[in-house]
Amino acid sequence: MHLQIGKLMQVLVRDNNVDQALRVLKKKMQREGLFREMKQRRAYEKPSERRTREKAEAVRRARKLARKQAQREGLAPMPKRKVRPEKPRAAAPSTTPQAI
Repeated sequence: MHLQIGKLMQVLVRDNNVDQALRVLKKKMQREGLFREMKQRRAYEKPSERRTREKAEAVRRARKLARKQAQREGLAPMPKRKVRPEKPRAAAPSTTPQAI
């Protein structure tokens, strides 16, 4: 019988760009919830505290799901879009002569 405790995670390093590979790995770990789990496992969590936390997480998920559903049905306002500031573009060299 083969027992696998966790999922394997693989990140490819392209063109010796280790910084980008680390960013990708960090994003994957964040998405999988590994950082949250490591933080929880630092100290012992009593079973009653665990039940309380899990119940609170379930309530949070249910509220989020209900809010999303209400937004789709038009009963709640959609979230405001974040406006990203545009990056300044390099100005093209002018073809008209400038006075000195």
